[in-house]
Amino acid sequence: MLSDEDLHWFHEGTHYKLYEKLGAQITDKGVELSVWAPNAEQVSVVGDFNGWDRKSHPMQPKSGMGLWHTFVPGLGKGTKYKFFIRSRFNGYEVEKADPFAHHAETAPRTASVVWPLDYAWRDQAWMKARPGKQGLQAPVSIYEVHIGSWRRHGSRGEHLLTYRALAAPLIEHMQKTGFTHVEFLPVMEHPFYGSWGYQTLGYFAPTSRYGTPQDFMFLVDELHAAGIGVILDWVPSHFPTDEHGLAYFDGSHLFEHQDPKEGFHPDWNSAIFNYGRNEVKSFLISSALFWLDRYHIDGLRVDAVASMLYRDYSRKHGEWVPNKYGGRENLEAIDFMRTLNHEVYTRFPGVQTYAEESTAWPMVSRPTYVGGLGFGYKWDMGWMHDILRYFQRDPIHRSHHHNELTFRQLYAYGENFVCSLSHDEVVHGKGSLLAKMAGDEWQKFANLRLLYGAMFAEPGKKLLFMGQEIGQWREWTHEQSLDWHLLDEPRHAQLMQWVSDLNAFYRAAPAMHEGDCDPRGFSWIDGGDDRQSVLSFMRHAVGSGGPSIAVVLNFTPMPRANCRVGVPVGGVWKERLNSDASIYGGSGQGNLGSVEAAPVTSHGQPYSLNLTLPPLGALFLEAPV
Repeated sequence: MLSDEDLHWFHEGTHYKLYEKLGAQITDKGVELSVWAPNAEQVSVVGDFNGWDRKSHPMQPKSGMGLWHTFVPGLGKGTKYKFFIRSRFNGYEVEKADPFAHHAETAPRTASVVWPLDYAWRDQAWMKARPGKQGLQAPVSIYEVHIGSWRRHGSRGEHLLTYRALAAPLIEHMQKTGFTHVEFLPVMEHPFYGSWGYQTLGYFAPTSRYGTPQDFMFLVDELHAAGIGVILDWVPSHFPTDEHGLAYFDGSHLFEHQDPKEGFHPDWNSAIFNYGRNEVKSFLISSALFWLDRYHIDGLRVDAVASMLYRDYSRKHGEWVPNKYGGRENLEAIDFMRTLNHEVYTRFPGVQTYAEESTAWPMVSRPTYVGGLGFGYKWDMGWMHDILRYFQRDPIHRSHHHNELTFRQLYAYGENFVCSLSHDEVVHGKGSLLAKMAGDEWQKFANLRLLYGAMFAEPGKKLLFMGQEIGQWREWTHEQSLDWHLLDEPRHAQLMQWVSDLNAFYRAAPAMHEGDCDPRGFSWIDGGDDRQSVLSFMRHAVGSGGPSIAVVLNFTPMPRANCRVGVPVGGVWKERLNSDASIYGGSGQGNLGSVEAAPVTSHGQPYSLNLTLPPLGALFLEAPV
């Protein structure tokens, strides 16, 4: 029941558990229904229980600020409903889905569905241990998944897997490949399947395309039981303008800005939230906390942060409205994001938030109390663009573009970064990662192994989109399953084995993850060998005292014998990983498993290793204990 305090906090913009108050709340005797429509002159509940009669179940104003309420006895789980709204403006009439619905009809149908969120969770052990599995010194390796196209069934792959059917094969694959977390492209209800979930309308409902809320809870619960974290993409940046949704909700621009220079997104043909409206702020932060609370989600990846930060994002001169100081910064969005992150980390200290932010905005992943936006991590889009551009170059030209490999170290610790090779890099004509690689087929596979080796060697957490671990040849499409048959071919199976072994090493070796966000975790051996297109550096443990790792990367197809690399200590260095090993489809060149450091100075170090560098190869050598 809505109290006076609830109403006050909602209109103040500080009610962050609206999912317990608005929408359809089930009681022992029926359902309480509440909706925010301040510019309506009439609101009623329509549904299958009353033949969609707009007059039989009117709602009453609850406050002087636009909340409407009613109680309908006898209603319960499975009832389909909407809100009929007649606006005070121009006689506008519309039937709207419930913005706070916990379940919805499967598209193309658009009604909301009364649904309880009862579930007997079994993940207490995971939830207790979670903070230590997601922090800055923990190994975090993310597998990004679009549920509708990861795997399908049927003779032509025409049937989507349900949340429950997905659980077992996804967990098996995650355990084979060694990723610590799965990140789902938005599961929130969306009318257009082809938007991949990024055109969200149901901010409190997992899409019914794959099952019920409890089915999705089961998927999360099973992943937690297997020791796998769950991150959700979440889209507070814009929303589609379908008539049954949030846009022009009560005959006015309630959730979005009225002025299209502020309220319409030209890139996505969608509406932009009005972050300066208190009720919208309560709505969005309640949505974020809802997934952490009711679905035990371990992290939120916030989409398109740059589009929220800048008022002129993707707009020409004269197409945007400056802030009150005349600048391009969206002050209301900045305040919203800081409040969001403050509330998330205060209420759920074991979770993380991830910003997809593509500009040089400062302190995205720094605390709000020092002026940051308060995110836990930021995707490193600059690294992604640089390294993919580099790997598309013929190796003969790479020596002239060595800075595309080394520039990152100038800013690597300015944020808590995630090195991400996401879905955005394998769609819209960009081709798959394997297809992007330079050279013939052998070189493409070797380059891709080297790319993954370089990513895991870099400071920062890791992210790969589904299909990249098996060497998908075609670019991703949401309309069909991944090409799992490729694993019947040795080179694709060997590539997946390389990814699995990289993940295992990343998780097991403290030097490979403890310093991901700490400058003490990295030091150059030689970052300037552009002539040979070779990089060498050290990764160091910063908490456990584990052995350091020397990484040597050869970005040409020429093997290099007698390559001397300086190291800080003598003794036998173990060759822990070699991307050119025959088990990964390589040529088998390397150092026979170990090399003894000689007391020969090199690169400013008192000892050195005399190495054979494999072609297009990545070497990881562990220091003696």
